[in-house]
Amino acid sequence: VDAIVDFALQRDMHVKGHVLVWHVTSPPFLEDMSPARVREAVKRHIFATVGYFRGRIRMWDVVNESLASDGTLVENVFYRKMGRNYVEDCFRWAHEADPSAFLIYNDNKVEGCGYGSVGCGDEGGSIADCKTKAPNQAKSDGFYNLLKELVDKGVPIHGAGMQAHFNAGGVKHQRPPTPSMVKRQIRRIGELGLGVNISEMDVRVSKLPGGSVEERKVRELAQTEIYRDILTAALSEPSFDGIWLWGFTDRHTWVKNFYYDDAPLIFDEDYGRKASYHGVDAALRTLCPTGSGSRDEVILPHFEFLEVDYDEKGNEWGHHWMMPEPEEVEDGDNDTTKEGKPDWLQPT
Repeated sequence: VDAIVDFALQRDMHVKGHVLVWHVTSPPFLEDMSPARVREAVKRHIFATVGYFRGRIRMWDVVNESLASDGTLVENVFYRKMGRNYVEDCFRWAHEADPSAFLIYNDNKVEGCGYGSVGCGDEGGSIADCKTKAPNQAKSDGFYNLLKELVDKGVPIHGAGMQAHFNAGGVKHQRPPTPSMVKRQIRRIGELGLGVNISEMDVRVSKLPGGSVEERKVRELAQTEIYRDILTAALSEPSFDGIWLWGFTDRHTWVKNFYYDDAPLIFDEDYGRKASYHGVDAALRTLCPTGSGSRDEVILPHFEFLEVDYDEKGNEWGHHWMMPEPEEVEDGDNDTTKEGKPDWLQPT
C-alpha cells in the first residue's frame, strides 16, 4: 500500500482510502469478542490506519454498505456489538485521527430517487413524465435519512459515495436508475451540505441478449448510454465532486470473479477504447460544452432525460435496450441484505 500511495503522490495524484469499516471483510473472530473489545478494536484500527496515512491519504470511505434493502441498518457484527450508533462513532474516530481528512459514507443501490420522494422536490419534471419510485427507493431513502441524521447530529461527515454497479439487463431491484433519478438523489444529498461522488461504477451487460450481431450492438448501446447519461446527470449537479470507475479494463474486472463473465468497463481486454469510453468522454465534455470534441448525435448525451424519465413521445429512457419487468411479484423472503450479505450473493 505504501508503494501505491507513494507512486500516486509523486505524480500529483490524489488517493482515496477504501474502506475503514465494512462487515463483509471483517475478521470472523469479532463474533467471539465482547462488545467492549470490539469497540476498542475498531477504534484502534481506525486510529492506526488513518493516523499512519495522515497527510498522505486525504479522503476516506469510512463505513461501507451498512444499509439493508429496506433502508434500515444491517444487523451486522458492528451493529450487534457496538449498537446502532456505530456509524457515527467511526466517523468521529476517523476525524480525530486526521481532522483534515474528507470523510465519506459509501453504499450500493442508493443512486436513484423517484419524483416527489422526501427531499426530491419538483424543480424539474412532473408526475406525468417521471416515475415516482426508483428501483431501490426504500434503500435510497434510507441512505438519505442516514446521511441527514449524521449531519443533524453534527457528525464530521463530508461526502456520500454512490457505488453505481449497474446491470443493464437487470429487472426489479437490479434495474438501473434513470438519469433524472440519479440527479434528484444527488440534489437532495447536496442540499444537506455534503459532496456526492459515484464511487465504484461499472456497467454489466451480459444479461441482455447477445447471440446475434444486432443484439451485441444493443449491449454496446446500453452500456454507452448508462455511462454517458448517468454521468451527465451527475455532473449537472453542483454538489457532485467525483467519479471512480471500478477498474478500467475488462481483462481485470472483479465482476468475473464475483458475478459472471462480463465486460463492464470502458477498455476492452486488449486495452482498446470501447464505445462506453467515448460515452464517458461525452459526459465529461458537458462541463465545457463549447470545447472541442465529437458532436456525433450517437455520442451526445440525452439531455432531454436530465429531469424526466419519458420524452415528449412517451418513450422511456433506455427503451431501446431496457428489459421488460416480469409479471410475478418479487419475493421479499429471498432478501438477505438484512443479514449483511453483499449484492453478489443476492437473488438475481
